[in-house]
Amino acid sequence: MKVPLSWLHEHVHPELDARALASRLALTGTEVDRVHHHGVPSSDNFVVAKVLEAVQHPDADRLRVTTLDIGEAEPAQVVCGAPNARAGITVALARPGARLPDGTKLKKAKLRGVESQGMILGESEVDVGVDHDGIMELPDELIAGTPLGNVLPLETDVLELEITPNRPDCLGIYGVAREVHAATGAPLGPAPWEHDTGSAGPLDGIAVTVETDRCPRFSARIFEGVKVGPSPYWLKARLMAAGQRPISNVVDITNYVMLLSGQPLHAFDLDRIAGGTLVVRDGREGDVLETLDGETRRLDADMVVIADADGPTSLAGVMGGARSEVHGGTTRVLLESATWNGPNIQRTSTRLALRSEASSRYEKGLSPEQTQEALAVATRLLVELAGATVREGTLDEAGPSGWDGTHQTIRLRDARVSGLLGADIPRARSAEILNALGFETVDAGGDATAAGGDAAATGNGGAATAAGLDVTVPHFRRNDVTREADLIEEVARIDGVDNLPATLPLRRGAAGRLTQWQQLRRTTADTLAGAGLHEIIGWSWSPAELADRLRLPADDPRRAAIAVDNPMSAEHGLLRTTLLGGLLDVAQRNVTRGIPDVAIFESGAVFVRGEDGALPHEPHTLAALLTGALRPASWRESQPPPADFFAAKGVLAHLLDTLRVTWRVEPGSEPFLHPGRSARVIVTPQGGADEIVVGWIGELHPSIAADWDLERTAAFSIDLNVTIAAVPGAAVYADYTSFPEVRQDLAVVLPDTVAASDVVAAVRRAGGPLLADAGVFDVYAGAQVGEGNVSLALRLAFRAPDRTLTDEEVGQRRTAIEEALAELGGSLRA
Repeated sequence: MKVPLSWLHEHVHPELDARALASRLALTGTEVDRVHHHGVPSSDNFVVAKVLEAVQHPDADRLRVTTLDIGEAEPAQVVCGAPNARAGITVALARPGARLPDGTKLKKAKLRGVESQGMILGESEVDVGVDHDGIMELPDELIAGTPLGNVLPLETDVLELEITPNRPDCLGIYGVAREVHAATGAPLGPAPWEHDTGSAGPLDGIAVTVETDRCPRFSARIFEGVKVGPSPYWLKARLMAAGQRPISNVVDITNYVMLLSGQPLHAFDLDRIAGGTLVVRDGREGDVLETLDGETRRLDADMVVIADADGPTSLAGVMGGARSEVHGGTTRVLLESATWNGPNIQRTSTRLALRSEASSRYEKGLSPEQTQEALAVATRLLVELAGATVREGTLDEAGPSGWDGTHQTIRLRDARVSGLLGADIPRARSAEILNALGFETVDAGGDATAAGGDAAATGNGGAATAAGLDVTVPHFRRNDVTREADLIEEVARIDGVDNLPATLPLRRGAAGRLTQWQQLRRTTADTLAGAGLHEIIGWSWSPAELADRLRLPADDPRRAAIAVDNPMSAEHGLLRTTLLGGLLDVAQRNVTRGIPDVAIFESGAVFVRGEDGALPHEPHTLAALLTGALRPASWRESQPPPADFFAAKGVLAHLLDTLRVTWRVEPGSEPFLHPGRSARVIVTPQGGADEIVVGWIGELHPSIAADWDLERTAAFSIDLNVTIAAVPGAAVYADYTSFPEVRQDLAVVLPDTVAASDVVAAVRRAGGPLLADAGVFDVYAGAQVGEGNVSLALRLAFRAPDRTLTDEEVGQRRTAIEEALAELGGSLRA
């Protein structure tokens, strides 16, 4: 929503500049996306001028030399190329020193040898309109030399607001003015629809039937003697500043009223409505409509149409039809102002990929009362700017079930306000805020102190006896404010959430604490962050093509993703079945922006389809990805090691060892991993039950990595629920023995098909309780051990907690270890 301040100031004018006003609105919950300037940088040196003379340029067929009265003793001479430059008209002049919207500063110049003291302006040259074929012709009653800024809105700051779906009332200039009034205390002008020049009662000349409850209210008026033409410059300028393109006075008035009131309108050429009747109905099989954008669209039963005797003539709430649009020869206009079912409009616009300013408002849920407000403003403007005559009467039809025009009254209790906010807000202050926002308040009496603190902890039950205010909700907040807590939120955000003291909520003996799962979940994040990885939070959705990009086979369960009924975009069409896609997207975004070394992780749910229509399973998964160098280059290490399988395994080992989980990896494969550089991650549950595969680890296949513009990349993914379930109970500590340990090294030659983890496991089993530690510290493959073999160097440490070991005890364990290695096909190196 673009809000030009020059337009806003017609209704409320706080003593704040654009930046300060943006900050104030942001603090009250109305997010300001950005502030920018529209039009010329400054209106200095822009004046009204009258053309005294216009003669042909001596050396240019398309140029004329004009003499202008600029309100000074000496006239000004300007060379102009516009075809409508002629004596007797009043024009807009930019004098030397003026700056145009693109920043160009005008100077005196010579055009084909003739001096020119400025520029006669067309509307596109000062962002007043889009016409660039001629110069603007201003009203003759204007006085030469009048500052142009007094006549036209040449410059204004514009606030771009991000309006939340629950606040469609702020999708109109006056609704924003009401917010500014409440937030700053600046006086608010009367509502622009306060005086209606139209009349109520039956309307002849059109028959309308509403057959669907998706249209709560349909209102319309008829205008005759309409003269379709360009809008005045002030109207064009306002539309341009608000992001709308001027078209014609009738269409511009509908857009202007929509931007002012938040209620969209649609103008029909009454003579093009077949049969003089309209039916508001659900779509039917075979319905086809050419919309105003020139596209022919096939409709269905979930859409609402406005149809005449020849079929659909408008797509309700989204876009009008080309067959009944207003054109240059239109003289009779049917102006429609209706309310539609918001969710239905959203589904329709999404299904047809057709969004409009109207649909973006209707889908948020407008109140039926707004139809008459918008008609009142549009009636006045059509009479003033299009020379129209409004026919007596107003058509006002409701859907089959009618519409609810009641206003809810909610008791706002003083004790509840202070109980929720932790601060005492005077009742008078609450009433002041709510009245400024358009609510009606009546003092319900009673003493706040006598009401009792327990009232703050109760619900709305018993509210009729509590001290406070009876608050009537206005129609434009009917869908948003439905309970006492909503009123308290309004009071808090306007009074200033930043002014509330820091207090603890009432505990009533309760004590909050993290569950063991929550504690361990935080431990995993802290551990990975400590290892140098950055946590990301990705979307819970994925695109349909992700499974193909990861080369998942047809029978892979991760292909059976659950479709989202109403996705935000095609990239968010499925619930994710893996975290890898999001990690790859983030890595690609960083690498393509000049950050080649990426180490990231994500912890979150993936969604696995349930059986026989059951709800999906949501296992909490942890995944990490490394690409680029493991550490920055330095003078000692100009080429740091790249992220590979062992780098990812090191991170995983650090994490699982921190959790004290018994784990191992074994050869395994995934379609997206490099063959021979991938493995399965296996943990042993508490109590020594059967091992469980909890995930995978490995390097991405080079073609997969290249598809995301990455080079060598490693990753892992584990089921965090199962992994945490394998975490043992409280850690048990043992005294560190003072008896010395015996250290021995041995080198064993084994077939290269034997995994090092199997070797270490066999050594530990054979070493028994006296073997305190065992590990591989060197690997050799070459001619000395023969082809197909590898030499592993093992470091052993023997220790007993209660005595010094003898050579005989160590020798027995050493013999058992050698026998275990022989069973694996190994032999000791000499």
